[in-house]
Amino acid sequence: MTDEAVHTGGVRLSAHEDAEDHFLGRTRELKELRADIERAGLDTLSGRKAPRARVLLIAGRPGSGRTALAEELVRQVEDRYPDGVLRVRLGEPDGTPVPVGRAARELLTALELPAPAGAAEDELTGELRTALAGRRTLLLLDDAACAEQVDALLPEAPDCLVVAVSSGPLTGIADVRPCTLGGLDTKSAVELLTRYTGAVRITVDPRSAESLVEACQGHPAALVLAGGWLAARPGAAVSDLAKRLHTGADDGTDGPLARVFRHVQGDLPGPAARILRLLCLAPAGLVDPHTASALAGCSVSAARAALDDLVALGLLRALDAPLPQYGVPGCLHPLLRAWAENQERPAELQLARARMLERTVRLLQSCRAITETDSPQAREKLNAMPRELRFPNPRAAADWLRVRRPALLASAHLAVADGELDNLARRLMSQLVRAMVAHEGTQAAAADLYDVHGLVLDVAERRGLAREEAAALLNLGDVDAQTGRTRDALARYRLALDAARRANDPYAAGRAMESVGGAYQELGDYDRAADWFGRALAERLARGERAQAARLYGRIATAHTYAGRYGDALRDWRAAVAGHRKSGDVAAHARALSELARVQEYAGRFAESLRTCQEAVEWARRAADVRLQAALQLRLADTLEHLGDPAAARLHRAAAGRMLDENAPDDEARAEQDRDACEIRSASSED
Repeated sequence: MTDEAVHTGGVRLSAHEDAEDHFLGRTRELKELRADIERAGLDTLSGRKAPRARVLLIAGRPGSGRTALAEELVRQVEDRYPDGVLRVRLGEPDGTPVPVGRAARELLTALELPAPAGAAEDELTGELRTALAGRRTLLLLDDAACAEQVDALLPEAPDCLVVAVSSGPLTGIADVRPCTLGGLDTKSAVELLTRYTGAVRITVDPRSAESLVEACQGHPAALVLAGGWLAARPGAAVSDLAKRLHTGADDGTDGPLARVFRHVQGDLPGPAARILRLLCLAPAGLVDPHTASALAGCSVSAARAALDDLVALGLLRALDAPLPQYGVPGCLHPLLRAWAENQERPAELQLARARMLERTVRLLQSCRAITETDSPQAREKLNAMPRELRFPNPRAAADWLRVRRPALLASAHLAVADGELDNLARRLMSQLVRAMVAHEGTQAAAADLYDVHGLVLDVAERRGLAREEAAALLNLGDVDAQTGRTRDALARYRLALDAARRANDPYAAGRAMESVGGAYQELGDYDRAADWFGRALAERLARGERAQAARLYGRIATAHTYAGRYGDALRDWRAAVAGHRKSGDVAAHARALSELARVQEYAGRFAESLRTCQEAVEWARRAADVRLQAALQLRLADTLEHLGDPAAARLHRAAAGRMLDENAPDDEARAEQDRDACEIRSASSED
């Protein structure tokens, strides 16, 4: 929801209060919009069924109450759309268009449908249209920057309705008639002022109230600022403010909102004024006390008090969130930016931005460290942080991460866009990745991680940081592989290998070669898979990494097994068994014996498979791996049936069933642990 939906006209005073009681004016506009829903379109008149959803456009300047009107229209007609209402914002507070792919992903998430990480824009919009086909859904597309954004998200479902909010016409979308907003009518505007000032001050001087409305030209956002200023000064007369605004009126090049804003800002105390103008730097227009504190260089408590005062004046809006969070109205953003650029030197703005990003890095460090309760080093780092940067428990840290997620992702984009903050950008994105993985797990955060790793890649390529480039490409390739884009993953892994060799990073090079082999295996090219696993194995053997070499012997054996080369597979599994035995990894030793028994069974060597399986059961018992023991009991049962002993096979199957029943809760816990254990490597080791 944008600034107008909470603060401005059409007009809704509070997002927490009943909408019907607090919406003011726009009766004619609402009537026209509702009539437009029923109006026959051009396709209907020509005898064709409408191929797409009807689009209603509410056009107006920021602060004109366009979002509030759209929300009121949605409230009045939503009962006609049993499949629900979907909302998405298509513009940032500074006017930057939101990428269509991101908007489509948000809508799919709202529908509780999968949106694969890294999926292309066309794929996401196609999935959205498929999901909405045959539904009666109402879409509110707020703050659309252009017709292309709206067109890409239009459902191909004539029973759906799209309400678009924009500054101007959506040229190119057929059969759209805009409802263009001007100022509020005088009666509604005066009522809006009354809700801020109280009835007495308006009743004793109604002409001055009307004069103030005239000075504001009925502009809802300007009226809100005027009402907030009067509410903060009970002794001030409405007539005085009206005169000052009429006196300050210029030749018409300046709008009413700018005039009222200049008047209100001129009366702010110095510290509050500085906080306000620096809020133009807040990522995604979202502010919390830490952001304001870092921008202005003041304490967190002083920043919180100043933000609350600005809310009372209508200069900010308090968001409905479990933690203190505020939104900068989009209509005020250009005014704040111009004010900041006029009052602050470029170096001061750069320093304020750096302080804000540095504070974000430290909060992310604290957010991650609170999850590492078993690590003395993490506890030591956490205790060394100032008290206001520490979270009381992991739940509080997770809530902060969830609430601040849009601002954190916007911070990452901001850091990358600023070429002079690359080192800070690397640290920010590294900590953001680690915090998301710690609290959400790799799979749940995959879409956001894909975005962040793409930003890391931008920084690395711009600065020639080959090691970070290799890490980012590996991470992006992993997400591509997990979401079925195996050929894309293969291309990234090859680029990562080139970058790792330029950086002389043996870990990344070995990881890239192994990943290339895994991609070829997924594509069914088992010869190339075994070849690339062999290259990675040579690197591990050259560095004396016995445990990793044993694991790679297993991967080579798996590729041979898929290709039906059981003799080669048996040789490599035996090498893996020997490697794990020498490294002392009991669990890995048991699993390698299990796989060796499997291949022996495939090769028709049932007696050998039985002996190997029995040995594997003993090692699995030593490793206390009940799930593996149960799997081996089932394999023993299959082998005994091949050898003509069905009675013994039944006994082993029964034993496996008992093990699985007794271990069911542990299996669930282990599955949860496995889901969260695969941490994506960050681009930087800085902490």
